[in-house]
Amino acid sequence: MLDYETLKIIWWLLVGVLLLGFAVMDGHDMGVGTLLPFVGKNDVERRVIINTVGPHWDGNQVWFITGGGAIFAAWPLVYATAFSGFYWAMLAVLWALFFRPVGFDYRSKVADPRWRTAWDWGLFVGGAVPALIFGVAFGNLLQGVPFHFEDNLMPVYTGSFWALLNPFALLAGVVSLAMLTCHGAHYLMIRTEGAVYERAKAAALIFGLVMLAGFAAAGVWVTLGISGYVITSAVDPSALPNPLDKTVEVQAGAWLANFAAHPLLWLVPGAGFLGGLFGLVMARADKPVFAFVGSAVAELGIIGTAGVAMFPFVMPSSSDPRSSLTAWDSVSSHLTLDIMFWAALIFTPIVISYTGWAYKKMAGKVTTAYIQANDHSAY
Repeated sequence: MLDYETLKIIWWLLVGVLLLGFAVMDGHDMGVGTLLPFVGKNDVERRVIINTVGPHWDGNQVWFITGGGAIFAAWPLVYATAFSGFYWAMLAVLWALFFRPVGFDYRSKVADPRWRTAWDWGLFVGGAVPALIFGVAFGNLLQGVPFHFEDNLMPVYTGSFWALLNPFALLAGVVSLAMLTCHGAHYLMIRTEGAVYERAKAAALIFGLVMLAGFAAAGVWVTLGISGYVITSAVDPSALPNPLDKTVEVQAGAWLANFAAHPLLWLVPGAGFLGGLFGLVMARADKPVFAFVGSAVAELGIIGTAGVAMFPFVMPSSSDPRSSLTAWDSVSSHLTLDIMFWAALIFTPIVISYTGWAYKKMAGKVTTAYIQANDHSAY
């Protein structure tokens, strides 16, 4: 059995890997859904777009479900507190996601243009709303969330839904939406041709620029206007979790402390900018596979920057800083983390292998000629 401290760090990394896997795999599905009503100008073109992701979107959803399950099992206090504080936001995500399975399966079952147009906008909502809200959530985490723990460790949220929609959080939401939409546009460039390809290319360039500008603006905002959190008491990383057994202070510039202590960490935000720029250049040069890789690297850099800046904090508290949840004191038992680690070690390569096999089998362009020749296909 690995020691408790090591397992706490491993699960911080593994949750990050699952979030990144969700952004890369399910993220491009959401980006495609966001672009659907705009890149597809008629029913055939929209069916082309839907057929690029229709056969595998639900497989990609595994990353989202697994990420939620991992947070529930590895960080139960984070799961309970987040779903309490972000309750209405999480419900909005859930309601938006309802449009995806029904939209993909039933959109083309009825030939009525009104029926199909309604589901096209439903798929747009199912892609755009979760992408926006996930970014808003990260923006609020960087500012601190108004909650505290009572003596029995019951979390109490003291904020409101509308307070979550503050300017910085909305900027983070724009970055997230632009990031996933750009990634989806790159995927469409890989799988389509003709007019759909050209419109997807234009969207990739627009949203890529928005992503980079938003990421830069958020970085300046954090540097100049948002205070971070610092643990000021002694911490035993191997101790049993107790979020109230520490003291925390709010300090200006604290979110830059990890970068100052370990300069190599600047490579993480660097990957966000360089990956985004590489994606833009490759999209403009009509090399969509490389553009897709570039936007995936950008996602790694953008998501990783937030994680690295906040470490070891996972969910800081703005109303009672000592209640802030960290990688050390929000975790499950030693035995639970160890069993989950070995399960992840076995099953993650299996998931990656069958996903790679599925994408290899479904590789190739989806064309209008194919859709017209297979008018009764599922999507």
